[in-house]
Amino acid sequence: MSLLCTLLHNARIYTLDRHQPVVSALAIDAQGRIIAAGGEELRETFPFAQRQDMGKRVILPGLTDAHIHLMHYALNLQKVDVETSTKAEAIRRVAERANKTLAGEWILGHGWQQNDWGGDFPTATDLDAVVADKPVYLTAKSLHAGWANSAALQQAGIGPNTPDPANGKILRDEHGQPTGILLESAMTLIETKLPQPTTSQVADAIDSAQATLLAMGITGVHDFDYRPCFMALQQLDAEGRLKLRVLKNIPLALLDYAHGLGLRAGFGSDHLRIGMVKIFMDGALGPRTAAMFAPYLNEPENRGILNMDGEELFEHGRKAAEVGLGLTVHAIGDRAVHEVLNGLEHLRHYEHANHLPALRHRIEHVQIIHPNDTNRLAQLKVIASMQPIHATSDMFAADYYWGERARLAYAWKTQLLAGAILAFGSDAPVESPNPFLGLHAAVTRRRSDGAPGPQGWYPEERLTLHQALEAYTIGAAYAAGLETRRGKLTPGFDADLIVLEQDPFVCPAEELYTLRPSATMISGAWAWQP
Repeated sequence: MSLLCTLLHNARIYTLDRHQPVVSALAIDAQGRIIAAGGEELRETFPFAQRQDMGKRVILPGLTDAHIHLMHYALNLQKVDVETSTKAEAIRRVAERANKTLAGEWILGHGWQQNDWGGDFPTATDLDAVVADKPVYLTAKSLHAGWANSAALQQAGIGPNTPDPANGKILRDEHGQPTGILLESAMTLIETKLPQPTTSQVADAIDSAQATLLAMGITGVHDFDYRPCFMALQQLDAEGRLKLRVLKNIPLALLDYAHGLGLRAGFGSDHLRIGMVKIFMDGALGPRTAAMFAPYLNEPENRGILNMDGEELFEHGRKAAEVGLGLTVHAIGDRAVHEVLNGLEHLRHYEHANHLPALRHRIEHVQIIHPNDTNRLAQLKVIASMQPIHATSDMFAADYYWGERARLAYAWKTQLLAGAILAFGSDAPVESPNPFLGLHAAVTRRRSDGAPGPQGWYPEERLTLHQALEAYTIGAAYAAGLETRRGKLTPGFDADLIVLEQDPFVCPAEELYTLRPSATMISGAWAWQP
């Protein structure tokens, strides 16, 4: 054949196609699609191809982060990193930034986790000791809590008489004074006062961040940020600067607008497509706001915050389904997951009764599930969108606050065996978006230092490397409605792939987190090379 194409050969290529799992060569046409997969015979089949000898390196399908906050991640790269082992170090970093910050400017940071500091929340007074004249606002690792100094509280008008907003809480001391910690929707009291970057500034931040993601082996993301992120992504796409494949989910607050327009999932371009409607059912484990059936251990009055029940979720889902939009629902606590499943069960009946397509609804996180609900995601054909790195990050907190219930926390294998489809991501900037950290967590259920031990945390939930890879590729593609185009390296699919010097199927599982790609290709073109 004289077909003009690119031929990658002399490689070990894991296609994730069960009919042809390992090949040594791929032929890619001028449009960036794979037209043939096989062995060295492809050199004869495509004699005029542009050949690239891969030097026996390993090639995998490009990895997708199925849950990321892209704008937050990009902008957080510019903030103070307060993910530290001690509160004192976090405060030192804030003081250091304050010395370089002009009077009146906000000091923003991200990443603190009070569970790493003994469990007690920090206070405004802690920050006031080093920065009293400039407003400071630091988001927690979970993104479900904020820590402010007194100057920030004052600018936001938060005082002893400020009421708690719906689904939020202002922590107060014994005198009723705000302590500086804001939970859930209370965070908006400050966040609406923060200086907002322009669309172009967000676009530039994302453009810079995507280079970091591409270097990690990420070729696609499912984004959960809001309107400013979508506007920036549209600008990047229009300017030809968007290299990542982005599935853009819509916040619930914009459902009425999407419904009015008749916007449906899948609308867009090769690099930017509409996804689903994102709904928050509860909070998170870190600030103990995830909605639980039984109280948190040692907190008999605390069952978390449930934002809505299954009936209200169904009403939102019905409106979305009428225009072809599925639901992607944040649910971490077992009660929240239960209510989502109840709502989606009702929605499945509605879809069937009204001759609507069975949409690809998702539950985001599924961090703990009640034993009676373990099979329901599979039964309802609901995708389990989970983040393996959460397990190794949160395991000690899960044991401390959930006790024996943690047996069904981050239970990927349980969901897989029940028949649910897994889609893996990171929830960055909550965690690092590095997918090899996620693969390591999924396969070992251990931290990089080996904790909690050789077998890992609840080792029965460990996955094989192949199962974990499928969740970052095939499962993520299915969740986006793109399983016939992405997630495998097989004819007819987009040539989105990564090149590795080491074979992840050969290296020890405990070393998976050390792997890094040496090149990343999207649509047949090298999108990143060192």
